[in-house]
Amino acid sequence: MIRLEVWGDYALFTRPEMKVERVSYDVMTPSAARGLIEAIYWHPGLRWVIDRIHVCAPIRFTNLRRNEVKSTISARSARTVMERGTGELYLCTADDIQQRAALLLRDVRYVIEAHFDMTNQAAAGDNPGKFQDIVKRRIQRGQFYHQPCFGCREFPAQFRWCETLPPCPDELKNKTQDLGWMLYDMDYTDPENIRPLFFRGTLQNGVLNVPARNSGEVRG
Repeated sequence: MIRLEVWGDYALFTRPEMKVERVSYDVMTPSAARGLIEAIYWHPGLRWVIDRIHVCAPIRFTNLRRNEVKSTISARSARTVMERGTGELYLCTADDIQQRAALLLRDVRYVIEAHFDMTNQAAAGDNPGKFQDIVKRRIQRGQFYHQPCFGCREFPAQFRWCETLPPCPDELKNKTQDLGWMLYDMDYTDPENIRPLFFRGTLQNGVLNVPARNSGEVRG
């Protein structure tokens, strides 16, 4: 198991039901936590599982207007061009920029507790002890494959190995807060039908306990 402390100025864990302007969840989602850890260390021989997320700073929101590209190139269009061998896949961002409002979190700090499971892609010489040592060493040295972030790449995350849990914010102590249905992760079992998975999030004394995927609490 690892315990990773992360912090930053802003975070945006977008609610999927918001179609135009982005609105963040109150707390980091398990999929965002997994992505952040994978930015530090990823290997086909292991799969990260998020156990719990400690909220170590008061939950504060702020508004920000951001420039976003309003158009996208679909996978179907790309496939068509590849099959035909002709056509254009061109997106002029200067013409497609649109300013949109976002409701995001500010001054965030979390401690992520996670473990990994070995996969069938692990090599003969791979073992849990080896991976544990590599991960801890990379965290302590501040190494990463690409900049860890809080939901969006423009909101970078700082990180360090957590020896001692920071204190729970006073406003979250001895309280239970229903966070509603939260995004758990994406199910890539069927590449032709990628499905989002959700769970009912509850913050207890500043801790979000993440259910196991096969627990029955995670729904598609």
